[in-house]
Amino acid sequence: MPDKEQLDRIFHFIMETFIERGNAPHFTEIALEFGMKPDEGKALLHDLFSTGVMPMWLYPGTDLIVSFAPFNNLPTQYRITVNGQQKWFAQ
Repeated sequence: MPDKEQLDRIFHFIMETFIERGNAPHFTEIALEFGMKPDEGKALLHDLFSTGVMPMWLYPGTDLIVSFAPFNNLPTQYRITVNGQQKWFAQ
């Protein structure tokens, strides 16, 4: 199991990516950000999601982030608008 600091950094990267782009990063982007192999990025993504610390889930049978509270990577009827800009969907 990775240390909590590493999981915190990955959590922060995912959240910042959502805020900046309006969608979640792929595990290969996580790996690239932290200088590791894609399989290591995927494993850490699964480790983070298995903590159960907040509502977040992957698309069934994949390694793709669907939801990462408060954001949803798939369009929903719940839109988030900040300063007139709408590029996010909520859970």
